[in-house]
Amino acid sequence: MAPMVDPSAPSPKPPRRHSRWPWILGIGGLVTCAAVLALVLSVLESGWETNLLSSGTRSGPARLREKVLEDNDADHKVLVVDIDGIISGRTPGVPGDLVENIRDQFKRAAEDEEIRAVVLRVDSPGGEVLASDEIHDAIRSFQDEHDIPVVAAMGSLAASGGYYVSAPCRWIVAHPLTLTGSIGVIFHGYNYRGLMDKVGVLPDVVKSGKLKDMFSGEQRPEEVLPEEKRILNDLVQESFTRFKTVVREGRNAAAEKNRKAGIDSGRVLSPEWEGLADGRILSGSQAHEAGLVDELGDFQKAVSRAKALAGIQDADLISFDSPHSFEDFLGLLGRSGASGRVRLEVPGILPQGTLRPGLLYFLSPLHAH
Repeated sequence: MAPMVDPSAPSPKPPRRHSRWPWILGIGGLVTCAAVLALVLSVLESGWETNLLSSGTRSGPARLREKVLEDNDADHKVLVVDIDGIISGRTPGVPGDLVENIRDQFKRAAEDEEIRAVVLRVDSPGGEVLASDEIHDAIRSFQDEHDIPVVAAMGSLAASGGYYVSAPCRWIVAHPLTLTGSIGVIFHGYNYRGLMDKVGVLPDVVKSGKLKDMFSGEQRPEEVLPEEKRILNDLVQESFTRFKTVVREGRNAAAEKNRKAGIDSGRVLSPEWEGLADGRILSGSQAHEAGLVDELGDFQKAVSRAKALAGIQDADLISFDSPHSFEDFLGLLGRSGASGRVRLEVPGILPQGTLRPGLLYFLSPLHAH
């Protein structure tokens, strides 16, 4: 017999079900926060400065922060200055200026009495003519004014402009397999008129003079005036002459200073060195034989040589970092343009783009662009 049910009794409540969504959203939020925190910590470890109050309050050498690369508990320091990648001045859309950064590092080194030598660590295929020359001048002036030796330590590639900035150094060290040399100048462009004709695009040009559009990619080859090639060739040859002068003066000055210091283990330029200044790539061993390099070895060999030239037994290795502002950190999140697209730029990690048009370059042909 079925049990009696009191109709006046309240209906039993169904068991309460707990939704999983708050837990899922909570876990997702924690994962997101953890990822953001990891990014912030990574950025902070890289030397980024996130203090809004101090952001932008320092400039020039004063903004640089000393970083110890090797602590030997020594009374002296050897500064390591890196030139890595394409040598250029300020690149639009990319914070920082390589030339100014190098200048500031040498100015800061001149203010620190404990810095007795500098190692210029070069791993570069070259770059802009003007930027290379300005860095060259900064290195030469620093040595002349403060009598502190600068030793170039060539990495896997130190060609063209990479060699140009090494030339004024008191001593040059290269690995036997370093790719160097490539002494020469290039002015590079593309002629795309054939493609324009193929797709039916016709340029409409109004110019003030016959040479105003010289070396334009829109010209047909037969429209290029003889003066254009001559003018451009003169510009290239002027820079090329300057390159050879920099090599000759830098190597001769270093050899003379080393001779006066009683150091005869360095190399002098061979009488035939200009025959190698035709843009060709040289190995470190070939450059050493031609007198373009003083010594074969690695970075540690360059450090040892720098200490020997400075007359010290031991030293701490340091570098100068440039802390970025909070505004630069926000730039990591991207930048929106008129098109509504977001462009992510991470200085030193993502490439800065192709070469800028209309400039002369001390650039190795091994650089893919």
